[in-house]
This record gives sequence, structure tokens and C-alpha cells, in this order.
Amino acid sequence: MGWLRGLFEGKAKPEPALAAAAPPRLRQEGGWTTIECDDIEAFDEWLDRDSEGLPYRPGEEPSLGSHLLIELFGCDGSTLEKDDTVGEAMVAAANVSEATIVADCFKEFKPYGVSGAVIIQESHYTIHTWPEHGYAAVDLFYCGGTVKVRRAVELLQDRFKPARIKFLVVRRGSQSEVER
Repeated sequence: MGWLRGLFEGKAKPEPALAAAAPPRLRQEGGWTTIECDDIEAFDEWLDRDSEGLPYRPGEEPSLGSHLLIELFGCDGSTLEKDDTVGEAMVAAANVSEATIVADCFKEFKPYGVSGAVIIQESHYTIHTWPEHGYAAVDLFYCGGTVKVRRAVELLQDRFKPARIKFLVVRRGSQSEVER
């Protein structure tokens, strides 16, 4: 962990860019569909188009599941330190999104960080935290049309209070690849 701390020590934090909200970017290549966004307002606007799960973009083929990767920057580090706090937030995110929880497990590391998973019938929600950097990496992977992932995202924002968020959606099990 010392090498990572060394990377960030003494470096000034870049100023956030002041630009117009960019819509999520769709890329389809080699059977993979990814959707990237680093503007929370643009992502929220896009996500609002579908009350259940993530909306498909024009020209996008159906898939078996959606894997939403979220990077939370500038979080309140104290919210990322303890396995009970992080675990409770992730379980609450699964509950509020109406996912069906099967099991959960969280491990607190010394001196820093928590890793954990909530196994849901629809797949899984996972997290790894770096409280000393105010950073958390969250994966929400789900299938079926019953998970209301927006609710999970909102809850995690409320609990960890990030200053900035980035999203990447990977469609898993695209129809053309599964049928190949």
C-alpha cells in the first residue's frame, strides 16, 4: 500500500473541468458494449429514461445482464473505513433497488480499506474502499428487469458523499455472442 500512497503524496489535486454535461458515450466493439460517463447529471438524465435498470441506447442489442462500474472520488473517508458501515450501505443499496439478497460478506483490512460483496439472486454488488484516498470502487452487476439500480446509486451517493463520480456500463452476455 505504501507504493500507492507514494503515487499520490505531494501531488496537487486537479481542478474539476468546467464543461457542459456530456451525454454517456456508447462503444460497441468485438461483442462488447460499453457506456461511459463522468458527469453525474448527464448519467442521471440518461438513467431516468428507464425506471427499471439501465436503458438501452439506440442500436444497442439486448444482453443478459448489465454491469455498472462506479468510481466514487472525494468521499468522506470515515464512511469507507469500517466493514459494518460499508456492509450496511451495500446491503441497503441492494434492498432499496429491490434486489433479492442471498448472502453478504465484508472484510475490513488494516490499516485501510474494506472489500465485500452482496450476492443477489440477480447477480452481485461488490465494493472495495481506499478511505485514506476517499475513494471507492463499486460494481453493481444484475440481470432481469426487476432491479431498480438507480435507487442503489442514489443510496450509495448519500452514504459515501462523493465529490465526483464516474460510471462505466458493460453489457454482459450480448445476444449475438450468446447465440454464436
